[in-house]
Amino acid sequence: MVRRLVLSLVGVIVVVLGLLVGNLVAGNVPSLGLDLQGGASVTLQPEGSYDAKALDVAVSIIRSRVDSIGVAEPEIIRQGDTVVVNLPGVEDQQRALDIIGKQGQVLLRPVLQAGTINPTTETTLPGATTVPGSATSVVDSTLPAPSGPGSARRVTATTVPVTTAPPTTTAASTTVAGATTDSPSLDEILANQDANDPNATVVLLGNKGDVYSAGPAGASGLVFSNDATAEINNGEWSVVVGLLKGSAGEDIWNALSTRCFNKDATCPTGQIAIALDGTVISAPVVQQAEFTGGTVQISGSFTEAEARDLAKILEFGAVPVKFNVATVQTVSPTLGKDSLRAAIISGLFGVLLVMLFFFFYYRLLTIVVIGGLAVSGVFLWSIIAYLSKTNGLALTLSGVAGIIVSIGVTVDSYVVFFERLKDELVSGKTMRGAAQRSFASAWRTIVAADTVSFIGAIILWKLTVGSVRGFAFFLGLSTLSDIFVAYLFTRPAMLLLARSKFMAGRNVLGVKVAKEVAA
Repeated sequence: MVRRLVLSLVGVIVVVLGLLVGNLVAGNVPSLGLDLQGGASVTLQPEGSYDAKALDVAVSIIRSRVDSIGVAEPEIIRQGDTVVVNLPGVEDQQRALDIIGKQGQVLLRPVLQAGTINPTTETTLPGATTVPGSATSVVDSTLPAPSGPGSARRVTATTVPVTTAPPTTTAASTTVAGATTDSPSLDEILANQDANDPNATVVLLGNKGDVYSAGPAGASGLVFSNDATAEINNGEWSVVVGLLKGSAGEDIWNALSTRCFNKDATCPTGQIAIALDGTVISAPVVQQAEFTGGTVQISGSFTEAEARDLAKILEFGAVPVKFNVATVQTVSPTLGKDSLRAAIISGLFGVLLVMLFFFFYYRLLTIVVIGGLAVSGVFLWSIIAYLSKTNGLALTLSGVAGIIVSIGVTVDSYVVFFERLKDELVSGKTMRGAAQRSFASAWRTIVAADTVSFIGAIILWKLTVGSVRGFAFFLGLSTLSDIFVAYLFTRPAMLLLARSKFMAGRNVLGVKVAKEVAA
């Protein structure tokens, strides 16, 4: 009996300390939420007509985009038709906001002309045809590398062909290239067109000061499947994205890629502009007429961030509802640190008051309570640190409140146990016999009380949103920890203490402990 109790007590201590050391070695620490470490909160207001189903899909896509940038426990809250996105501890807030804010349709347009904006004549669209940097290319990533003249996997030339007849924009009905003094400025052209109209020939700007004249969209982002990834190919970053089978994806894509590969009149440059919200994210040169491998590889002079951003856009697609960024609020790290400090101080103060109560009321048995709370605290810290690393869990102010409330649940377990122990001692039982009987009786009450608390936490988690869910999660986690510690630590510790000579003949819980009669 004693051996089993010792093994149980030592085992739980070793496991808890092992979890702690393992997390410290791995560098896992609890991630803090928006209210404890600062970050950004974005409120999105839908525009135009939409239905409830489209809004649900939009929220799901936004959630996928936010999860993909590695934000610890982001909150995407739907309040009526308004969507609130909380981004705790975002290192590059602007990059995150840019990804969230891209809700327009992904359109694949054939490029008619490409050029750069001339800084000296910035107000007009120049007739220059130089593509900034080395152009990207698109190939079937499952096929072997092409060989022979003109079959390189990527284009290194910095110029593209120019059409003999400069294209015109549909909305402005003015020439795009070869501008004269009577031609409208670039700003006027951009203002007088609908860049998201898939049936129009438009002028689009890129991310690096490049400008494109693009024809009607030959496809949309719906041809891609949800498995785009950023990979390193031959020492350079590229994006590999899958195509949907049949007429939903491959057939549409191949019709467009064949036109651009052959450089016919509708795609003289051989480039496909991947446009989102009227901005060209990438304009790769097509290297194959048809793509039969089921995937497409887009390569070029990408940085890692550019490749990953493009992969996210292609993978998660467009949001079916157009949103307007209503407000952007920033929580400063200083305010978050103040909130964290206040939470820690209040928690420690509460625990101190509880320990003082136990010391004056239960005297020597307080050492068991302190040990149990220490084991529970280390165990919770390890679990939260691990979940923060693997599942993006973040400790919020409401979560701290849930943990503090759970301390009361834990303390109730000790009160029930000690009061049952006191009743047994009053009836004349020895310390050894009283401890065994009182825990067996108190255990049923402890399990019933913790079960009720856990059910309440589950109901809050299922039916609420936002910070209340954080409170419910940590309350439920702490309740499970209480059951674990009560049986595997408190029980063996108390039974071993009851069998020790230290407790023999002492006044415990205000009752003189009966001495055991030697056999």
